[in-house]
Amino acid sequence: MSEVKVIEIGESVFAENDAAAAAIRQQMKDQKTFFVNVMSGPGSGKTTTLSALINRMKDRYKIGEMDVDIETSIDAQRVADATGVESIQIHNMGLCHIDADMTSRALKDYDTKDLDLLILENIGNLVCPAEFDVGANKNLMLLSVPEGDDKPLKYPLMFEISDVVLINKIDTLDYFDFSKEKVTERILKLNPNAKIFFVSGRTGEGLDEVVAWFEEEIAAVKA
Repeated sequence: MSEVKVIEIGESVFAENDAAAAAIRQQMKDQKTFFVNVMSGPGSGKTTTLSALINRMKDRYKIGEMDVDIETSIDAQRVADATGVESIQIHNMGLCHIDADMTSRALKDYDTKDLDLLILENIGNLVCPAEFDVGANKNLMLLSVPEGDDKPLKYPLMFEISDVVLINKIDTLDYFDFSKEKVTERILKLNPNAKIFFVSGRTGEGLDEVVAWFEEEIAAVKA
């Protein structure tokens, strides 16, 4: 029988990423900038919803947005065109996630020191982004009604690490077999502290409550 070599690893394989994330959080703290990492699956309405939220806040706060995709700058351009805020595109070279080192390198090319709010629109993926701390103050994710109320069962880590969950596209509830009660129960079972908002990025329903949450978080980092 062939011998198998066993390698003992004394520290987390994510230790380097965690250190980079901690440095970003300290930078944001020093700047008094609220930094939020926004995640979702593809097609959840993330860009549309973020644009609507930014438009509700941009007159009171200085906001910046970074968009992550494998290719193209379509989403970053959509946000810039829809809101007028500065939006930059990050190409992650074909990976399924962005990590703290990539975020740190992007921040070196993006002057964020005067921002009240910095939004990272992460790549559309319910698996990999949940595994990497990018140095944000809070994690926010979107789940759309057409995706189904069973997603917390299938992708538990994403819901466990998200401070806020937006259930988007509630204007389509009449057309899909989606239970608000079931999805709420499933999310809170994984993450009892999660804040859940039912919204429509297209119609604007529920977005005022989300804006109020952003206002509280921005005020907290400036206190």
